This record gives sequence, C-alpha cells and structure tokens, in this order.
Amino acid sequence: MTIASEPGTTNQIQFCADPTKTNWTVLTNVVVTESPYWFADLTAPRSPKRFYRVVAFSATNAPPEGMAPIPAGFFAMGNAVGDGSLPPLRTVYVSAFYMDRTEVTKALWDEVWAWAIANGYAFDNVGRIKPANYPVDAVNWYDAVNWCNTRSEREGRVPAYYTSAAQTTVYRTGRVDVQNDRVKWNAGYRLPTEAEWQKAARGGLSGKRFPWGDTISHSQANYYSKWDGGKPWYTYDVNETEGVHPTFKGDTSPVAYFSANGYGLYDMAGNVYEWCWDWYAWSSSSSPQTDPHGPDEPTATRVCRGGDCTLSAEYSRVDTSLSFPPGEAGGIAVRGFRCVLPEPQP
Repeated sequence: MTIASEPGTTNQIQFCADPTKTNWTVLTNVVVTESPYWFADLTAPRSPKRFYRVVAFSATNAPPEGMAPIPAGFFAMGNAVGDGSLPPLRTVYVSAFYMDRTEVTKALWDEVWAWAIANGYAFDNVGRIKPANYPVDAVNWYDAVNWCNTRSEREGRVPAYYTSAAQTTVYRTGRVDVQNDRVKWNAGYRLPTEAEWQKAARGGLSGKRFPWGDTISHSQANYYSKWDGGKPWYTYDVNETEGVHPTFKGDTSPVAYFSANGYGLYDMAGNVYEWCWDWYAWSSSSSPQTDPHGPDEPTATRVCRGGDCTLSAEYSRVDTSLSFPPGEAGGIAVRGFRCVLPEPQP
C-alpha cells in the first residue's frame, strides 16, 4: 500500500477482517520518510482477508514532543533467531506507550537536574561532562528513577515512583529499592520495562537480531567489532574493520547519528546501555504474558538493554540483556536511559 503524508510524520496502520465492524487492530506505527511512502505487511496470513486503514496522528493525538508512539500488541520476546545462550521465546502482550526517540541527552538531563535540586530531589551522580546532544551517562538506576519523577513533577504530571506500596510519598532522595507495587504504571515518566524496551527496539520487525535486521556494522551503530583470526568473531557482525567505531574511538556518539528503527527510535543498539525497570532474573518460562514488570521481589541487579560503544555486537542485539547493581554508575559498561509514558490510542 502507499501512504500519502508529510515526511517525518507518524501514521498508525490498522487492520481487520471485516471493515463493517469496529474491531480494528493496530499493526504498527510508521514514520513517513517520503511521500508517497510504500508499506508492505509481511506478517499477513494467506487467509482470511485483511483490510487496512491508516490513522494519522493529528495535533490532538500527536505524541509528546521528542517521543514516539509504540502500538499495543503481541510480540515474540526472547531469542528469536535461536543462536546464543538466551531466554526462550515467549509471547508477550504490551499495552500502548510513548517512548523517547533518543536516549536522554546531557542537555535535557542538566535542565531537569537543575529543577530537581531546587525542589527537594537528590542524586548520586551528575552525569559525565559531554556535549549537549550526546546521551547522558555515568548515572545509576536510582538517578534515572529520581530523574523520571523530576521530569513528571516539572511538567505537572503525577509521578510514577513512590517509597511504599501506599503510593503517597513521592520518591525523591536516597537509594530506595522501588518494587512493582510502588509504581503508578499509568502515571508519569518512568523507565521502560524490559518487555516494553524489547518491543520498541524491534520497531515492528520480528525474528531479527537487531532493530533493522540480522547483521550489524559501524554504518548502523556505535559498538566494538570483535575479531579473531582476521575476521569478525560473530557471523552477523559484517563490519569491514576490527575494533571501536573509527569516528568515535570507543566513546559515545551524538544521539540520532544513525538511522531510526521502524518506530522512529534512535540508538536502540549500541552507544549507551539503557537502564530498564525490571529486577534481573533468568527466565526459562515460555508461557504467554501481559505487560510483565519483572520479579516482584528485589534481586541483586537491574536490567540494562541495548549494548554500548565499548562492547561487541552480541550485546547490541535486541534479545540480549545485561544487568548491574542499581547503585553502579561506572564499570565495564557505559549506561544511560530513556523514558516512557502511557499512551492513549488515536
């Protein structure tokens, strides 16, 4: 099908089996890069017939500035390709939400941080000194969660995180191991759950290692190309040279330097690892889930996703996660984050 729309706008593709009914299902959101824009539904079954419509995001239902709409729906979470030691595939339903198109920049971090300090918040770390359009890094999980609450209060939104299950005292200071029952899931800015992050990173694709397909190179992401015996260690790393990205020399790159995925999200592979909400726990379950939030009880570490500029292609896969103590800001990985908001459907 073709979509006639202003380049750069977001459109939602919906389908149904009977256009006389009202039960349209969201297939995906697409960011139009040219007009007319060609789209093919590669997931369509041979039968029954599918009918399609395109819903444009207008001024009244447009995502907040700098955020992309991630449609509700099912996706296959886990090791979609079958290689590597990764959790098994399971079907997960994720409700609609907005996600920052880029990792939180140093400029936005500093702006919100200054408001926070003047309004009763405290952080462990101030973030590494970087140019304004680079992602903030060297922040821990507690910093990220506090910052999300600050961003909400600064914009007049109800904060997401609280110090107890009563959800009366907003989390603003200290190291509080916030648990699932201390979160207003339909309120303000928060870290994405691991399931939300992986669905968003896939950008509408299924069965692929990366947000754009099955292979990776320095033309697509800022990561370390690991070689052995004169060739890349991983068959899916098709970079032509060994080592760190030659432009950024093992450091971070500006946000949105590389192409966006199908949902209009940048740097979902490489650059900086992104803190997620969940406590880490290895799962061997293949049972279907709906909006999973991870373990209810604290474990030793919190999930990070996406790889970074210092680690190999394996860690930039959308189905691979690492985990770190929530109080750790330095160490072997470069860590930042991005925020999500609950999203009403258009």
